[in-house]
Amino acid sequence: ITKIANVIIYMIDKDVLHLNDKKLAVLLFLMEDAYLSKFDRKIFGDEYIKEKRHPHPKILGDLFDIMANDLDLDEDDERLYLITELLDYVDIEVFNKKNFIELQFVKMDEEYDNSLFEKDELQIIDEILEKYKDTTARNIANVTFQNEKVRSSSIGEVII
Repeated sequence: ITKIANVIIYMIDKDVLHLNDKKLAVLLFLMEDAYLSKFDRKIFGDEYIKEKRHPHPKILGDLFDIMANDLDLDEDDERLYLITELLDYVDIEVFNKKNFIELQFVKMDEEYDNSLFEKDELQIIDEILEKYKDTTARNIANVTFQNEKVRSSSIGEVII
């Protein structure tokens, strides 16, 4: 979660437009898929499940759902620890829209720490951000359906 928090800070520093929970999920999927294809391992380690609109990160998506719906967790729930860790780095604002809830990220005092990433991880992160920095969440979600793994997976199935 520390790597994810740092990549969020990095995205904010790089002025990635339209950055919300949906765009972040897709960007992380694209980064993970590109890195996995090239180096046969993951950067962030989450699993991605095929959903109707875009791949959904299993762990991070669960954390976002908890925050979006303001759910209470037992103090010994590991997800509470992960949410607290994420919120140590970035603030997350919840916006109730007409038909959905959107999470947006706000940088706090923490600075981006590139020592958490290997050189080849940063290269893939930069390639994906350069390509999709200005793309809306909806349009970047559509990009994922050009991926053969996404197209051939059934809804609810693990893609990576």
